[in-house]
Amino acid sequence: MTRRSLFRTSLGLVAAGAIARPFIAKGQVMPTTVTSDTWGRFPRNVVYYTMAELQRDMAHLRFLKDHIKQIETTREKEIKKAPDKPTNSKVLHLRSVRSIGVETSDMLVHEVFWRELRDQRAVACYVGLTGSPDESGARRREKGVSKAGNARVRRGMIQLAWRFLKHQKHSGLTQWFEARVAAGKGRKTMIVALARKLLIALWRFVTLGEVPEGVVLRPAS
Repeated sequence: MTRRSLFRTSLGLVAAGAIARPFIAKGQVMPTTVTSDTWGRFPRNVVYYTMAELQRDMAHLRFLKDHIKQIETTREKEIKKAPDKPTNSKVLHLRSVRSIGVETSDMLVHEVFWRELRDQRAVACYVGLTGSPDESGARRREKGVSKAGNARVRRGMIQLAWRFLKHQKHSGLTQWFEARVAAGKGRKTMIVALARKLLIALWRFVTLGEVPEGVVLRPAS
């Protein structure tokens, strides 16, 4: 299995655990665990069996996380064997930002940052994180992201934006996000805007060496 398929499977197991916990706490049966042979005896307390199923899923999740970690460690070792290779040096440079792992760095470099994109708008357009205009007469407004670019990178950037909020709490970008949310903007709407700003900031970091305001870097290894 690839790292991406492992990650998707692990997300499914995490979601299953989140769904199961409220039912276990109330001593109820998870709807997804009711089968034809138990339906006739429903309702009944089968917390033990539900818990056993959840424990198996969590063991599987730990296995997947270990497997993902092994893949990332192997990839990082391969990159460090040839640090002078242009793409590898960019991956290692991007990896120095706390909250960004080798897999995300590798994806951004090989999907976006190796390209000769003329400016920051071109970067955002390539990924599909620019606004889609909605014009009517003299009025002009944005109706959301265009979604016309690289879907894989767009999804990866939105996931990274959530991690960035957690691990870079004192950065200028995080403070900008929190200020907009405090002013009444929706978090889901603003996370897309943050993903766009973060993508541009990382592009400038890789191409120009500009460290985004307040961003913490990992110690050099």
